[in-house]
Amino acid sequence: MDDRPLIGVAVIVIKKDTVLLGKRRSSHGDGTWAFPGGHLEFNESIKGCARREIFEETGIRIKNLRYGPYTNDIFEKEGKHYVTLYVLADFDSGVPTVKEPHKCEEWQWHRWPPEVKPTFLPIANLLKQNFKLPP
Repeated sequence: MDDRPLIGVAVIVIKKDTVLLGKRRSSHGDGTWAFPGGHLEFNESIKGCARREIFEETGIRIKNLRYGPYTNDIFEKEGKHYVTLYVLADFDSGVPTVKEPHKCEEWQWHRWPPEVKPTFLPIANLLKQNFKLPP
């Protein structure tokens, strides 16, 4: 096993005053609410990863991509370590659809900060930073 952190890209899709969250089905964070996203691939740009993951997971289109904060996420129980890079994007079109049912149970729009529990560790860490959506 490689002892280096992995890079995750989480996409904060903004639609008016809500963000898109999905209920995870995964080896880590199962049953928690998270932003769409995934692993940054070799030679892939961060924004390119965001566009790819959004379409693969939800089928929606996004626009106005911009870089957001990052979190350092150590999943102690699972023995995993991620640096999560956030990309903010505005919703463009489409209806969020579960395109990878083995990874996500459902997609919902929620106000920020989310009231749904439990949240995925990267979101919990983002909340600790007092992250606010841009006006």
